[in-house]
Amino acid sequence: MARELTEVGVVGLGTMGAGIAEVLARAGLSVTAVEVTDEALQRGRAHVEQSTGKAVARGKLEPAARDAILSRIRFTTAMEDLAVAELVVEAIPERMELKAQLFARLDGICPPDTILATNTSSLSVTELSVTTGRPGKVIGMHFFNPAPVMKLVEVVRTVVTEPSVVEDVEALAARLGKIDVTIGDKAGFIANALLFGYLNHAVEMFENRYASREDIDAAMRLGCGLPMGPLALMDLIGIDTAYEILVTMYQQSRNRLHAPSPVIKQMMTAGLLGRKTGRGFYTYAGRDSAEVVPDAQTPPARDAAAEARPLRRIGVVGSGTMATGIIEVVAKGGYDVTFVARTPDKVEAVQAALTRALDKQVVRGRLEQADRDAALARVTGSARLDDLADADLVIEAVVEHLATKQALFAALGEIAKPGAVLATTTSSLPVIECAKASERPGDVVGLHFFNPAPVMELVEVVSTIATAPDAAATARALCAQLGKHAVSCTDRAGFIVNALLFPYLNDAVKMLEAHYATADDIDAAMKVGCGYPMGPFELLDVVGLDVALAIERELYTEFREPGFAPAPLLEHLVTAGYLGRKAGRGFRDHSGR
Repeated sequence: MARELTEVGVVGLGTMGAGIAEVLARAGLSVTAVEVTDEALQRGRAHVEQSTGKAVARGKLEPAARDAILSRIRFTTAMEDLAVAELVVEAIPERMELKAQLFARLDGICPPDTILATNTSSLSVTELSVTTGRPGKVIGMHFFNPAPVMKLVEVVRTVVTEPSVVEDVEALAARLGKIDVTIGDKAGFIANALLFGYLNHAVEMFENRYASREDIDAAMRLGCGLPMGPLALMDLIGIDTAYEILVTMYQQSRNRLHAPSPVIKQMMTAGLLGRKTGRGFYTYAGRDSAEVVPDAQTPPARDAAAEARPLRRIGVVGSGTMATGIIEVVAKGGYDVTFVARTPDKVEAVQAALTRALDKQVVRGRLEQADRDAALARVTGSARLDDLADADLVIEAVVEHLATKQALFAALGEIAKPGAVLATTTSSLPVIECAKASERPGDVVGLHFFNPAPVMELVEVVSTIATAPDAAATARALCAQLGKHAVSCTDRAGFIVNALLFPYLNDAVKMLEAHYATADDIDAAMKVGCGYPMGPFELLDVVGLDVALAIERELYTEFREPGFAPAPLLEHLVTAGYLGRKAGRGFRDHSGR
């Protein structure tokens, strides 16, 4: 049975340590908070007072409760005051030599049964444990920033951590109102091991000038529902902190995807550490400011409509969910739409689906009846591609099969009028293959809508090496008229979103495959610890494991990056027909839902 701890210590009162001290005091524990200098101690005290003061101002904490919290924290510069602690959490800088020295010193001060916990996010807990004479009493207790707000705690056991110590720390996490995931000692643990590979990949994408920092960040926020884009998140974490975490992960994994992108070290050397210095990937109004201000890399304001070809009539080819959604969006945007399906029956089915969707919006008060009627009046259905001859722009939304798309673009190249833009909604296939098939490659662009098209704000505008600038501008002008946020990139597998998303999902599958953590714990770590709207296995089951596998194969084929090779477990599940929600079973059983 877990013991109920009453006396705890925290060493290091930066933002994280002060937050941990506050969390412990909020739960009624007596806290000894230690710093190395009086100045650092006062900063730590100010952190706690400011945090609890904000909670009072927002009505989330009574003044009396705030006073009680502060009264439970003893601020001191004397390490010897920790002699009464039953558990000590260190939250000092992320450097092994500093932590090792501290743990050796704590070992000499604290009673033999005191638990020594490290808040490290990436360093080896095992390596720290052997600097003491009590390796069985050493454990990782990784809080997330800001500690008073974030609910996740990663409890990291080593191969020699005593089971009773794990139980005590798990019970403490529950008492603090945290959600804990208990895992083994591996660089990055769950959240950082998955997060920093993704962040590093995004930095590499920016470093290679594949897309602007603004478009990379907007793509992941709007396309995946993430709370922050990867480059803005790097600035918040701190470029130096990110570098140290990546180096530690690479030293253990030897995975090239964890090797810090060269620009990270260059920025660290130059002192461009992110928000805390006022400049990182972005420039801020001042040190520790969240306000982004324009700099030399800020894209100039562009009027896409002024550079675009005239647009009045839009063609759409396809009859599936995506095609129907695009027809709806374009018609509501004020354009005349001619859509083409393979058979008259499919034409009728699209018209019926479109009518149902618009009627539902009227019933819910999201669309006026007159606007519904006007949108439907703009839509004409056909089973003949020749009826697209007068379209100014044609959007293809047929099956994600290259030969099918090539055949369609060959036909559209002949049918569409001179100057008409031909767009493909492919999410992973090479746009240049469609462009070549059309025999008018300057007119061809990628226009990747996200599903469901009427809801999702993001569109990736993909230019090939042959796309005419005014064709890409026409695609961006269309997006602006439709109320969509366009991000621009060139023609590489996965574009922005899928190129960053699917390697992260693949890493999660590999983590599960290695029996490092359960699917539930991995999902919880990413949702609770990183603020992701869905965990990786929830998302894979929704996307479809066959779809994920096809995209990962495209990425691996294009980049030949060993880390992109699809996890064998994913291959096996697809072979077995476990494709996710649509099949009733994927990483989880959905048959009863």
